[in-house]
Amino acid sequence: MTDSAGIHRIAVLGSTGSIGTNCLEVLGEMRNEVSVAGLTAHRRWQDLQRQAEIFQPRRVVISDATLKDQIPRSSFSPKTELVFGAEAIEALAADDETDVVVAGIVGAAGLRGTWAAIEAGKRVCLANKETLVVAGPLVMERARERGATIIPVDSEHSAVFQALQSGRRQEVKRVVLTASGGPFRTWDASRLKSVTPQEAMAHPTWNMGPKITIDSATLMNKALEVIEARWLFDLEADQIEVVVHPQSIVHSFVEFVDGSVIAQLSPPDMKLPIQYALTYPERRSGIAPKLDWKTAFHLDFSPPDTDRFPALLLGFEVARRGGTCGAVLNAANEVAVARFLAGELAFCDIPRACRAVLDSHHFDPSPTLSELFRQDTWAREETRQWSS
Repeated sequence: MTDSAGIHRIAVLGSTGSIGTNCLEVLGEMRNEVSVAGLTAHRRWQDLQRQAEIFQPRRVVISDATLKDQIPRSSFSPKTELVFGAEAIEALAADDETDVVVAGIVGAAGLRGTWAAIEAGKRVCLANKETLVVAGPLVMERARERGATIIPVDSEHSAVFQALQSGRRQEVKRVVLTASGGPFRTWDASRLKSVTPQEAMAHPTWNMGPKITIDSATLMNKALEVIEARWLFDLEADQIEVVVHPQSIVHSFVEFVDGSVIAQLSPPDMKLPIQYALTYPERRSGIAPKLDWKTAFHLDFSPPDTDRFPALLLGFEVARRGGTCGAVLNAANEVAVARFLAGELAFCDIPRACRAVLDSHHFDPSPTLSELFRQDTWAREETRQWSS
């Protein structure tokens, strides 16, 4: 799985996004241990070109094939193969010359590349939570069958993964995912009705892309993480809890049956969980910021207010029901967020639209992958037509 020098060859899917750029910062400090096999972007080819110039990957993929005749081949080194289309992402993920796949594409669009990597038995550093939200049982079963390794990159799931090293799985009582609470955690319900996209984009602690930032503001991001944790760690829905922690220093807890609670703490920066996923089971010195124990600070925790943020309840419901619910919720939310950012829906309409589409879908408790894709398409169209 490595080249003759023992260097791991890494493909970064979604390299121009938040996860991808942080990942490349980490890889830049690991030049003697890794090589970049491939990078992918959807449309931001200029950013991809700059990354390729630095890391000299064997292949770059632009998933939007409509750009094929608009990008000069001379923009990329002759040593770098330039290919187009979503299928090329799957081919890169499954390639024999790729050892590790960083799945950083946002949304359901990331599922196919992640699935291809799992089919090929790769180590997958999973930042695309939608893979498990949409198809958790199928993905985890396929990973076991193919010998693939899934290491979470989401800060919360990385924290749980790390804390689980302190005990055996049968000793786990529950996991507690922390949430920053977003920019509106202190706002009353009446004020939430007039939230603008600009206000929702002002996250207090994390620097993320638009979709994830809006999800954090509605707490839908935490709802999706509840579903992800359900499948990733083989938990029941009632073994998962959420607590609001505005400092974003404690990234999650694991409580064991004897009452011991193990937490993972670090400043809010994605480079640490990315590096841990790349180097596991080893820990290395890295470029992620460290806590300053010589400076006083405090940590606050409070239960979430599901009356003001009903999206969170959808996550627990979907985690309990399984089946097609995850695909439908995720698709409805992606479209609802896009409509909010475009000024077509109010902030509070996002969970309402998701609720309505989820309630009206034809539930299948044991769907195939093709059925999940069909439900995804249906839910998107329903949400485009939804009105309050």
